[in-house]
Amino acid sequence: MKLSHALLVALLVVPCTSAFAQWQWLDKDGRKVFSDRGPGADIPEKNILKRPGGSTAKAVVPSGASESSATASAPVPTLAASKAGGDKTLEAKKKQTEEAEAAKRKVEEERLARVKSDNCARAKQAKASMENGGRIARTNAAGEREVLDDASKAAETQRIQGIIDADCK
Repeated sequence: MKLSHALLVALLVVPCTSAFAQWQWLDKDGRKVFSDRGPGADIPEKNILKRPGGSTAKAVVPSGASESSATASAPVPTLAASKAGGDKTLEAKKKQTEEAEAAKRKVEEERLARVKSDNCARAKQAKASMENGGRIARTNAAGEREVLDDASKAAETQRIQGIIDADCK
C-alpha cells in the first residue's frame, strides 16, 4: 500500500515541475519579482536572479552554430544586443544634454559680449567728458554736490581708462 501511495505522489509531482520553471528578478524598486514569463526589456541583465531550468546566465549561441527549430522560432536576445540598444539611447541623451549646455553657454557669452560693449561705450563717453576741460560735479554719499579738482579728475580718468582697456577689445 505504501508503494502505491509513493508512486501516486511521484506521478502527481512530475507534471508540476514545469510550475517551478519561473523567472526571478529585481524590479526597478529593488523588490523580487517571480513570474512564469521573462522580464521586460527594461530590466537589466544584472537584475535577473533566476531563469527556468535553474540557470542564472543567458545562453549565447554563436552565429555559426546550428540551432534547433524551437530555438530558431523564439530567438533569445543576447546581452550585447540589449547593451547596444541601451548605449544608443544613452548616447542620444548625452548628446542632447551636451547640445543644451553648448546653447546655454553661447547665450551667456552673447549676453556678456553685449554687456562689455555697453560698458565700453559708456566708458568712452565718460572719458570724453573728463577730457573736454569743463568743470565736473558729482553728488557725494551725503547727497551734496561737489566739484572734482584736477587730481580727482586724473584718478577718475585713469579708472575709466582701465575699464576701456578691459572691455573695448
